Amino acid sequence: MTKEEIILIISEKLRLIRTEADYTQDKMANVIGLSKKTLVQIEKGRIEANWTAVIAVCALFRDNETLTTSLGGEPLEVIETIAREGIDYRKEKTLGGKVWWKEIDRNEGFILQQNLFSKHFRILDHDDYRIYSSFDEESSKSRFNEISTNTNISSR
Repeated sequence: MTKEEIILIISEKLRLIRTEADYTQDKMANVIGLSKKTLVQIEKGRIEANWTAVIAVCALFRDNETLTTSLGGEPLEVIETIAREGIDYRKEKTLGGKVWWKEIDRNEGFILQQNLFSKHFRILDHDDYRIYSSFDEESSKSRFNEISTNTNISSR
């Protein structure tokens, strides 16, 4: 998934996200830092949201059902992976990929997974903490092999 694809998804779902939150257009525009006129234009499909508005929506409505379903679970993880072009340090504890994740490989307590919606990859440690995240399959598999075959490497 690319930055442009996420912008398109959020732009297309913004009205539904707002409705599920039971927000008026005025309140939603104020919360995510847009003018009401801009919000109306996005909701009518005339323009797309900007990256800053997309980040605000993902951060402030991260538990919204439409948003989580559209991005495959954790909106902030997808946003952060794109913005930082991958993540390679111990982050937050996950639920272990029970929903929206396909297991690619497992070795020495580490799990390589791919998100069914966004298609990004992540590596979880033995405690289900995300320690790596990327959209690049080759680098994800390489990092997984490096981590899971060298037990002296600790999670950062």
